[in-house]
Amino acid sequence: MKQNNQKKLYKSAIYALAFLWIFTGLTSIYFSPEIGYEILASANITGSMADFSVYAGGALDILLGVWLLTSVKTKLCCIVQVAVIALYTIILTIVDASFWFHPFGPITKNIPIIVLIGYVYIASTDSGSIHPQSNPTT
Repeated sequence: MKQNNQKKLYKSAIYALAFLWIFTGLTSIYFSPEIGYEILASANITGSMADFSVYAGGALDILLGVWLLTSVKTKLCCIVQVAVIALYTIILTIVDASFWFHPFGPITKNIPIIVLIGYVYIASTDSGSIHPQSNPTT
């Protein structure tokens, strides 16, 4: 892949992941917090613990999206993203494993998202820029 195209793909991956995290966080807190409360209630988590879970989870999502956009310690950000996705997946599986079979794939979408995060991890340096690739055939 030509260096310029690789840089564009890398930036697109960063922006796509940042959008996903920020929008999910905003949705959790502002647009549809009732969905989070319903899921938590099905696990008998209500009251102040549910409030904390919804708002802390939403804030964490927003923080991850903003962190990605800063290009500071991008590799560490990628590791944290995968850990958060794994944690969310485990929790949601324990609370209601049927989400694995949901037609909109709220859990199964995590697999391609992790692959995209892996691409960003491999393509980044600690400063968040693309590694120079020297391939004479591209």
